[in-house]
Amino acid sequence: MKRLFLLLGCVLLLAGCAGVPPQVKAPPDIFNDSLFVAPLQRPDVSTLFTLTPAMKRYLAERIAPSARRKGPQMALIDALYTQGELRLEYDARSTRTAAEAFDARMGNCLSLVIMTAAFAQEMGLIVRYQDVLGVPAIERDGEFTFVVGHVNLALSAGLSAARPGLAEQSWLIVDFLPGQDLGRQRTLPLAQQRIAAMFMNNRAAEALVQGRVDEAYWWLRGAAAQDPGFANTYNALGVVYRHRGALAQAERALLAARAMDPDNEHVANNLAGVRLALGRPADAGVLVAGVDQPAVSRASRFDAARQALDAGQAQQALILLTGELALTPRHAELHHWLAVAYARLGDARNARLHLELAADYSGVGEQHALYAGKLERLKVQLQRRDDRTITQ
Repeated sequence: MKRLFLLLGCVLLLAGCAGVPPQVKAPPDIFNDSLFVAPLQRPDVSTLFTLTPAMKRYLAERIAPSARRKGPQMALIDALYTQGELRLEYDARSTRTAAEAFDARMGNCLSLVIMTAAFAQEMGLIVRYQDVLGVPAIERDGEFTFVVGHVNLALSAGLSAARPGLAEQSWLIVDFLPGQDLGRQRTLPLAQQRIAAMFMNNRAAEALVQGRVDEAYWWLRGAAAQDPGFANTYNALGVVYRHRGALAQAERALLAARAMDPDNEHVANNLAGVRLALGRPADAGVLVAGVDQPAVSRASRFDAARQALDAGQAQQALILLTGELALTPRHAELHHWLAVAYARLGDARNARLHLELAADYSGVGEQHALYAGKLERLKVQLQRRDDRTITQ
C-alpha cells in the first residue's frame, strides 16, 4: 500500500517563517464541502489559549506569589514543570487545548507549548513561538507516516519589568524535549496563527488515523482559515481527498502544498502516489526522481526491517533499524523493534535497554502500558535465567 505522509507539529512541522506573507496562495475553491458531511458545529480555536477558572486560581495561588522573588518566567516554569506540582506527563497520542492539557495533566509538546503560552500571556509576558530547525522525527501508524517537527517557545518580561535605562530582559527558552542543546538550536519565529493552524492540522491527522475522514476535513478547513500559507494543511487535505476517492481534488491540494513548499519530499511522494492512482505513472516518476532519495527511503527501510524479522533475518533487521535510529531517535515503535531484534540475537541487555526507551518515548496510555508490560516480562525471564544459573 502506498504510504501517506502527514506533516505534524510536535508532536503528534515542517514550516517556514510565519512572519512573512505567503508568496503562493491556494486556489479559492481548493475546499469542496459537498464531498463531506457537515458537522453540527465546525471546529474552531477560539478557546485554544483560554484559561479556565481552575487555571486562573492556580495562577493566583501557586504562580503569582513567587513571581516577585523568582521573576515571572521562572515562577511560571517552576510551578508548571520543575516543582512537578501538576505532575504533567508527555502524551503523544492527542493534541490538546491549553485547558484540556491542564485538566488531563498531560499533552504532547505542541499542547504543552500552548498551555504554557496561555499562562504566560495571562501574566503579561511576551511569548515568542519558535520552529526548531533540524531533521524531523518520523513516526508511523499503519499506512500513515507522520513527519514530526519540533516547536518551543521563549518568554520575556519585556521592558516593563526591567529597571529604567536597561535593555529588554533576556529570553527564557522553554523546550519540552529532553536532551536539547538550546544554545545550538537554529530557530525561526512563528506567529500565533501558525500555532493555531498546527493545532488544527494535528487534530485532522488524529481524526484521519481513526477513520473519521469528514471530521479531518473540517479541521483542515479551519486550519486554512487561521493561516492560509501553511503548506502542511494542503498536504493533509490531499491525503483526506484521496481517502474520499476524490483524486483530482487530491492532486490540486497537493500541488498547492508543493507550490508553497517546493523542496518537501513528503509532499512530492504523496503527489506521486495520487498520480499513480490516476493512471499517470510517468508524472509520478518525475516527482520521485526529483526528491531526496535517502529521505524517501526511510519508510521503506523501516518496513524492510520488519520483513527481515518475519523472515528470521534478525541481523539484517538490526542493521536497517540501527540506520533508522540515527534519524528518529525518539520513535517508541522503532525502539520496540530494536528490542525484538536484539532479543532474537540473544542480546538481552540491549533488548532490555530498547524496551525501556520504547516505554519512555511512548508517553502514557495504552502504548506505554504495552511496552512496560513487555519490559516486565523480559525482566522476569532474565531473573529466571539468572536463578537457574546460580542453582546449576
